Amino acid sequence: MALLKSNKVFVSLGNITPSLGVLSARNSSWWGGVQMGPPDPILGVTEAFKKDSNPKKMNLGVGAYRDDQGKPFVLSCVRKAEALIAAKQLDKEYLPIGGLGDFTKACAQLALGADNEVLKSGRNITVQTISGTGSLRIGANFLSRFHGGPRDVYLPKPSWGNHTPIFRDAGMQLKAYRYYDPSTCGFDFKGALEDISKIPEQSVILLHACAHNPTGVDPRPEQWKEIADIVKKRNLLVFFDMAYQGFASGDIDRDAWAVRYFVEQGHNIVLSQSYAKNMGLYGERVGGFTVVCKDSEEAKRVESQLKILIRPIYSNPPMNGARIATTILNTPDLRALWLEEVHGMANRIIRMREQLAAGLKKNGSTHNWQHVTDQIGMFCFTGLKPEQVERITKEFSVYMTKDGRISMAGVSSGNVEYLAEAIHAVSK
Repeated sequence: MALLKSNKVFVSLGNITPSLGVLSARNSSWWGGVQMGPPDPILGVTEAFKKDSNPKKMNLGVGAYRDDQGKPFVLSCVRKAEALIAAKQLDKEYLPIGGLGDFTKACAQLALGADNEVLKSGRNITVQTISGTGSLRIGANFLSRFHGGPRDVYLPKPSWGNHTPIFRDAGMQLKAYRYYDPSTCGFDFKGALEDISKIPEQSVILLHACAHNPTGVDPRPEQWKEIADIVKKRNLLVFFDMAYQGFASGDIDRDAWAVRYFVEQGHNIVLSQSYAKNMGLYGERVGGFTVVCKDSEEAKRVESQLKILIRPIYSNPPMNGARIATTILNTPDLRALWLEEVHGMANRIIRMREQLAAGLKKNGSTHNWQHVTDQIGMFCFTGLKPEQVERITKEFSVYMTKDGRISMAGVSSGNVEYLAEAIHAVSK
């Protein structure tokens, strides 16, 4: 019943039943068809680790450096760079779409070498990205839109888990070439060459520049040379992913050798870089994407299209991490300190590999664990099978991914003997 009072209409709803349409709208959901997604394999390991009450528990899933006490590590050069930046009282204005100019210049020099002909002739374009993941995605989007050849990208088998959704979601078709040999826990060089020699011309091939993730298996220089020859004969576009420069061997030039050799041999590569591992700038999300072009005019055109791709995704990259990396790379004493610290991080991981292999031998293991010391970088493919991984987690509270990959950064002088005992117990 409607009542008129003070020029306002009041409606009594006492005996009015809402229509079925109104009820239906209230009880329905726009997202009723959304299914529960699977948990992230790495984050799932961490969550299980946190719930474990065993005082000897080990988390060997997370890919972040830890010191010998198992604590997150901030480099001294980073702290010093932050202090220098804070003292300048700089503004917080937007960066250009392509990022901080001094950073992109230093980023390209670090990868290719300061005296590289590509840099001198201006036939490269480097843009700042949101770490290595963002760099790969910008690169994948660029290839999907502009690469004139097949929309196929060939990944090593196995490869970093995130490579698959990055390229797939950018519209690329995923293919694979043999890389890891489970029987030797090493590089399947023969299989890789056979597969690469059959890749259709003008396809894209992804190569890990150093410290292959997840296996830690890298080609030797003479093997890289043969790969470069076959790739050139097949006229393939090379996409290098370099997330560990300096962190793999402790030597920034050694870790960039493959990238520089391919460029020297005339390959106009595309390249992703990350400063998460080698500067410990995980949460700062600092990365770069480089395209090596035919000439400077082509580089300008590529740059214009990269900016058009970036603009609707995140407009412009974050500032703070780029300033830190630039300050370190362009300040001689900080650069020297960084090289010393990254060398120290790499050496600690190498020592843990050596101590783990020695510990397995000490426990009486009859298996050949040479691959533990032959592999390089943060990750080690132990060769443990899924059922052995399940046992080592259940019986020893040692957490790792189901494929037997462990992060050597989670191994310390305080727990390496326990890890050796656990691996021996489930593998003997």
